[in-house]
Amino acid sequence: MQSPTTLKLELTQVAGSFKPRGAFNSILSQLDRAKEAGVIAASGGNHGIATAYAARQLGLRAEIFVPVISSPVKQRRLRDLGAVLNVVGDNYYGALAACIERQKQTGALDVHAYNKPETLAGQGTCGRELNWQEPGLDTVLVATGGGGFIAGIAAWYAGSARVISVEPESSHCLAAAMRAGHPVDVSVGGVAADSLGATRIGELSWEICKRHVERAVTVTDAAILETQGLVWQHLRMIAEPGGATALAALLSGVYKPLPTERVGVFMCGGNADLSVLIQP
Repeated sequence: MQSPTTLKLELTQVAGSFKPRGAFNSILSQLDRAKEAGVIAASGGNHGIATAYAARQLGLRAEIFVPVISSPVKQRRLRDLGAVLNVVGDNYYGALAACIERQKQTGALDVHAYNKPETLAGQGTCGRELNWQEPGLDTVLVATGGGGFIAGIAAWYAGSARVISVEPESSHCLAAAMRAGHPVDVSVGGVAADSLGATRIGELSWEICKRHVERAVTVTDAAILETQGLVWQHLRMIAEPGGATALAALLSGVYKPLPTERVGVFMCGGNADLSVLIQP
């Protein structure tokens, strides 16, 4: 008997990922400041797109910093949304360092991608929504980058369902932290680096994850790309590599549910580069 599975399709969300949940919550919580000086954020791409989208909807100025590994598709989307775009740094933390310096100059509202309570609370609405749509799930699989998404979801479920983190083998800061018992730095690379490539799990996220995430598993780049192709082939939906990562754990057998286990999978992003999308 095959385990019943529910897909939470955040890849169809406005701005192409779950990220607007946290971006809107962060901005609206300090809207007066944002109106005065605008908003600023560092991102691999999706959080920047979400912040720029929220800013445009609210009539605010947005300045976004992304690293050179950010997809050209995401950079183009940021420009289309009217954000001031800065491409700097080899990875997210390089972009973040430049963003912090710029924020000191402008006084803009910092919309952090994951290490901010308002961001985590916004992302947690995704878990609340799935719990309402599909109550009684036994397990949920969540792709992890800096930890904001999984921390928000884990805080919502708070032990009422098993929360399993899924990361690429080439970028796995939560798995490394769970092995060490505390946050540690890891190397970043692979096909999902622009969305899941965090060097270190966020401190706020770690405090939640160490209590409410049951385990962290990793999947290969090959499994991610195969899942990305299968999502297109069978569902006719476009998932970026990061958006296919959680489902890859299920399809590759890295996570093997019991026959009657009810599983939810968060498909978290659809801002894919169609020129490199594998189509089996």
